Amino acid sequence: MTGFLLRADDILRRRTRTVEAGGVPSSLVLLAVNVAVFGMIYGAVLGTFGGVGGERIWQVIYAAVKVPLLLSVTFLIGLPSFFVLNTLLGLRRDFAEAIRALVATQAGLAIVLASLAPLTAVWYASSGSYAAALRFNLLMFAVASLGAQVLLRGYYRPLIRRNRRHRWMLWTWLVIYAFVGVQMAWTLRPFVGDPNADVQFFRREAWGNAYVVVADLIRGLF
Repeated sequence: MTGFLLRADDILRRRTRTVEAGGVPSSLVLLAVNVAVFGMIYGAVLGTFGGVGGERIWQVIYAAVKVPLLLSVTFLIGLPSFFVLNTLLGLRRDFAEAIRALVATQAGLAIVLASLAPLTAVWYASSGSYAAALRFNLLMFAVASLGAQVLLRGYYRPLIRRNRRHRWMLWTWLVIYAFVGVQMAWTLRPFVGDPNADVQFFRREAWGNAYVVVADLIRGLF
């Protein structure tokens, strides 16, 4: 456990005990374990809104599974297009290092989320509003995403020094990840779970389009 926490500390500090350039951790398996473990920690707290008694315990379990699933599936869906764009820009030689940087950032995102879990628990204890709980968790994901961007820029710094085209790919990845992530979050809902509704892993209308819903909401304001 001590070694696992030290590795998490290394990820946040963008340093490692390996000799990889730029301090990017080399063990993709260990980084994936960090994504799973810390993602499940936040997910478990995320699902405690409305209590953990009776069937609500299943919401805790579902949310614990869904958070690392959200991060992993979003990453995997965005990876093929990222690979092709790197190849087209002549950055194929650096792609393995770029992948390690992205996976390390994923692990950092999960770690930051886990660190915010106590704040989510305090919010749940202070408010019984389901809508407010959704907004608060959206804020926590936004904060964690900003932290992950700081990490990604640090991990990408050696690549950018080597070839400035990596800067374009960094921003390209952020756009791809955000685009896919919004839709995946919509598809995998509910995460918090409405206490007045039945506990379920997926909503019946899970396969809707998140961007259509957002557009309708904006149009409704006018």
